[in-house]
Amino acid sequence: MSRIGKLPVAVPAGVTVEVTEGRISVKGPKGTLARELPPRVSVSVESGKLIVAREEPDDRTARAMHGLARTLLRNLVRGVSAGFSRTLDIVGVGYRVEQKKDYLVFALGYSHPIYYELPAGVQAKIESPTRLIVSGADAQVVGSAAATIRSFREPEPYKGKGIKYSDETIRRKEGKSGAR
Repeated sequence: MSRIGKLPVAVPAGVTVEVTEGRISVKGPKGTLARELPPRVSVSVESGKLIVAREEPDDRTARAMHGLARTLLRNLVRGVSAGFSRTLDIVGVGYRVEQKKDYLVFALGYSHPIYYELPAGVQAKIESPTRLIVSGADAQVVGSAAATIRSFREPEPYKGKGIKYSDETIRRKEGKSGAR
């Protein structure tokens, strides 16, 4: 049995869960999320907890989907109750971000500014011109938006300039050494 899949998912107060044919819908204070269930697993709601079970206990595909389904359900419940966020740091002289209407405008050392429109359901908070917090209810969309923003100027290993996650460590390389 999957060690992750067998753990129940606690449903906090204020969150409602609806399970229908192969689909689960979760509603909470941060919004509503719905997702198709992976094949060969079933979900039941028992006393405020979500229980994921395999339809065929010895099937290889069912075993593979068991832990995945439980983690996806946990992300849905956590997203509508607490939400997800990624913090990005912008490192470099003159590198900055600002918000204009519905767009984020990045100055990253290119000859032009980069305009980025956030996907639906994702918010951005600019703490300083060099620090950006991307947040929302759907973990996948928040992570994708943060990865897209990071790809505009990935951190380079010599000076560490670029956009990096706040918890990311950049492995630094030594520059050229002088001739002897």
